[in-house]
Amino acid sequence: MNVSNPSHIPHASEELPPSRTTGALLGATLVGALGGLLFGFDTAVISGCQDQLRELFRLTPGEQGFMTASALIGAAVGSLAAAKPGDRYGRRDCLKIAAAFYLLCAVGCAAANGLWMMVTARILGGIAVGATSVLCPMYLAEISPAAWRGRLVACFQVNIVLGVLVAYLSNYIIGSMDLGAAEWRWKLGIQTLPALAFFVLLFYIPRSPRWLVMKGRHAEAGEVLTKIGVEDGPAQLASIRASVGRDQSGGSSPLFVRSLSRPIFLAVAVAMFNQLGGINALWYYADTIFAMAGFSKDSSALQSVILGVANLVSTLIGMAIIDKAGRKPLLLWGTVGCGIALALVAWIFSGTAHREWLVWLFGGFVVCHAFGQGAVIWVFISEIFPTASRSKGQTLGSFVHWFMAMLVSWTFPLVAKDVGVSGAGLPFAFFAAMMLLQLFVVGFLFPETKQVPLEDMDKNL
Repeated sequence: MNVSNPSHIPHASEELPPSRTTGALLGATLVGALGGLLFGFDTAVISGCQDQLRELFRLTPGEQGFMTASALIGAAVGSLAAAKPGDRYGRRDCLKIAAAFYLLCAVGCAAANGLWMMVTARILGGIAVGATSVLCPMYLAEISPAAWRGRLVACFQVNIVLGVLVAYLSNYIIGSMDLGAAEWRWKLGIQTLPALAFFVLLFYIPRSPRWLVMKGRHAEAGEVLTKIGVEDGPAQLASIRASVGRDQSGGSSPLFVRSLSRPIFLAVAVAMFNQLGGINALWYYADTIFAMAGFSKDSSALQSVILGVANLVSTLIGMAIIDKAGRKPLLLWGTVGCGIALALVAWIFSGTAHREWLVWLFGGFVVCHAFGQGAVIWVFISEIFPTASRSKGQTLGSFVHWFMAMLVSWTFPLVAKDVGVSGAGLPFAFFAAMMLLQLFVVGFLFPETKQVPLEDMDKNL
């Protein structure tokens, strides 16, 4: 079909020819998702350094929470700041800046000589994490065929949990090398390797075809569609042009308008509940939580590795079925499992019995979160906004996610207590209550978005 013939521009809901897998599509997916590995690594690596840093810098619980949450402050800033440059200069090129910030974070943390240098470096890394959480899912959603979009965007989440596992495994290996006082520097500095790889590989992937259309670069967009394996590139290009034309008619409109009220609610809700289950409290303080339950240093590190493996395996399962089972069923069943596991953890921390159950309960919590909220959040947010508003919507969802993560991570050391101490179960009881609330919100208010073309999503909502 000739794109220049306006008499037959396909409607977005028409069945377009299937896409084939190409090296360019796989490469773009893997490199874009590599940002998720750095996201996950940066999130989890601090867990293995908490005790050393607390003693070295003589941190109070409030200072320890601030040091940990400083990356999330940066992530909130990065999530707000990434969308406009992403729209202006392109998702791919802005990710290069994020990769450079990851490098600065790794070097700065490894060389830190005090709390404020550590905080500054972690804020830089957090900015990169926030920007990555906006730009990578958006890039992957815009370069993926509709039938594969859930799985390809979920590659970002898979790399997040792979990064978590790599961080825990790296902490465990480095911790067993008897490096003494320099141990934490090696744990934090090793991040330079994936950060450098991410930066270099970003020069070898194509731009988003939808972003190119938004910029009027239609010929280049057509070339990218061919490279990524679209069988009828002109038809797909015409569909994207029609969709972008509808979205951009009348000029740029603000995000907070009545027509976008439902997508806004959905993005805020899924981002809030993702953190109100306490997942980042576990990732940032896993070693500390197990130590509070009476486990030794080496045992706590090994338990964290086990959780990382469970997280990766269950995320792979979620990615494999997300386009078949759908987003909503995964959210519902994951929420049920998380709530049950957290309620039992709260009961154990409130007493002194059955501490040996904790690794199994936290493992169950991680599994249910990974194939539920974890597999769905970035896919869902990247789908529910129209093309012209997608970057702003992704920014909103990402900001809410990181703001809530900051609150949870900052306050957790202030309320966390050893098993059996009065009130020790309250944080986990709160997380369980939030899962009960999420069950009702998702069940009654969330739509199903699987295999709906992006160009049709705004009409369906």
